[in-house]
Amino acid sequence: MKDDFVFVDELVFGIRWDAKYATWDNFTGKPVDGYTANRIVGTKTLCAALESAQEKASSLGFGLLVWDGYRPQRAVDRFLRWSKEPEDGRTKSRHYPNIDRAEMFEKGYVAAKSGHSRGSTVDLTLFHLDTGELAAMGGGHDLMDPISHHNAKEVTRAEAENRHHLRSVMESCGFASYEREWWHYTLKDEPYPATYFDFPLGRTGSSG
Repeated sequence: MKDDFVFVDELVFGIRWDAKYATWDNFTGKPVDGYTANRIVGTKTLCAALESAQEKASSLGFGLLVWDGYRPQRAVDRFLRWSKEPEDGRTKSRHYPNIDRAEMFEKGYVAAKSGHSRGSTVDLTLFHLDTGELAAMGGGHDLMDPISHHNAKEVTRAEAENRHHLRSVMESCGFASYEREWWHYTLKDEPYPATYFDFPLGRTGSSG
């Protein structure tokens, strides 16, 4: 991998992860191009900020579980191709129940040039330290629907409070939120704000 990129779990003690795009459990229904390992990768700057966020979350009784970090550009390109393929219905009810595939880009849920490819954006949630159970958030990762927006009125009070906990933790550690996705945060002072990398995860490579 590029010198400044690392596996997040090697630098952030106690963090959990489930790299959705390395598995069959994502909106495309299969592992995505470039995800050669079920690990989360990010810049060292990202890891330092996540370590602070982990400590703050712990003081509230939570841990962090990360779904995605660095995303190779080839994965984003795969999303674009997938959005133009015929609908098969396999993941629609779970991930985009009220829109068509192509609308993911129009409505801002997927980007042709993603901040993830710069290495300092994460998709994540909270889990309860005492039970290990994920905190209720009013919808899962990549639910492309207005209920995933930070200002959604349809979530319960407990779900809204958990979203607030995550947002306050992340913003206090230097991250900016994204209004359409409660799980998506980007470092305000990211080290590569204009570079979109394309090396695969879990394999030695160079930027593309």
